Amino acid sequence: MTIKLDVQKRDAAKSAAAVRAEGLVPAVVYGPKQEPVAITMDAKTFEKVMEEAGESTIINLNGLDHEVEVLIKEVEFNPVQRGVLHADFYAIERGKEMTVTVPLEFEGEAPAEKIGSITKVMQEIEVTCRPSKLPNHITVDISGLVTEEDQIHVKDLPKLDGVTYEAEDDEVVAVVSVAKDEPEQDAGDVDMAAIESEEKGKADTEEAE
Repeated sequence: MTIKLDVQKRDAAKSAAAVRAEGLVPAVVYGPKQEPVAITMDAKTFEKVMEEAGESTIINLNGLDHEVEVLIKEVEFNPVQRGVLHADFYAIERGKEMTVTVPLEFEGEAPAEKIGSITKVMQEIEVTCRPSKLPNHITVDISGLVTEEDQIHVKDLPKLDGVTYEAEDDEVVAVVSVAKDEPEQDAGDVDMAAIESEEKGKADTEEAE
């Protein structure tokens, strides 16, 4: 899936505050074959694109000298108003492999949930592939988690054409977590050594008096 986003070169005479006052977001585009270019874009439009694309969907920027394929590299937010202050776009090279972090999406019902909960050890994973092969997400089927001992490892993730996982095969993706009951202490299991020590302390105190 490819998403389009209209942008324009930023007016160097305007401050970032002035740009934001017009309902725009200042940003920069850069990459191995792309000279850094300062741009602006409609704030509301970018927020929609950001929500849809995340960091692992290619975005086509329109409005520059030529169409540029990018990934969202970094977004700076206003900590108070929650609006976007600035964004970085990484221009990819067509046909050349790249390493990108892709989110994991868990699906299915795990029978093991009857005895515990499913702990998602990994929420995302790095993959290496060409831009045309870049997945929006990796699907993780948890229906195979049946017993307390069952686990999902990187080697269990779906094999995608042209996509390499940048993690060891035995790294854990998800496990079954079962709460362990704390053993109840019987009256007969009281620490007699502690009681004797306490009684001796009282006796020593009485003698001192």
